[in-house]
Amino acid sequence: MTFSTSSGTGAARRWLAVALLAAAPWAAAQQDPSRFPAAATRFLDGEMPAMEAAVRSGDRTYFHDAMARMVEFADAWGFKSRANPELARFPMCTAAVQDFLVVGLCKITPNGEDCTPTLATGFERDLRACREAAR
Repeated sequence: MTFSTSSGTGAARRWLAVALLAAAPWAAAQQDPSRFPAAATRFLDGEMPAMEAAVRSGDRTYFHDAMARMVEFADAWGFKSRANPELARFPMCTAAVQDFLVVGLCKITPNGEDCTPTLATGFERDLRACREAAR
């Protein structure tokens, strides 16, 4: 499956959902769920500077590789596939990981179908809550 960087954020979100579900059967051995908030925070802290740079320069190519890294992260933890139901207690972290690329794409293309007025503020709220859970 290919990812077109010219497609709207709605298509990106649908592609992400399909990719995460397709990877689900091969999820790695479950990791300790109590470590998920810290892992999610590290993942996002590692990705956010590069995403912000891509947004500033209008570079849509960043999002293709970042989506692959996000799918790999989700696969390793078994979220989105329900392979690790204990992560349900950290919805703020799964939402932040899932939404960060959509938020970035919406900064480049604000009129995308998934670009709602509350998307960015919801992401920031989820990220803060995830960081708090990681402490």
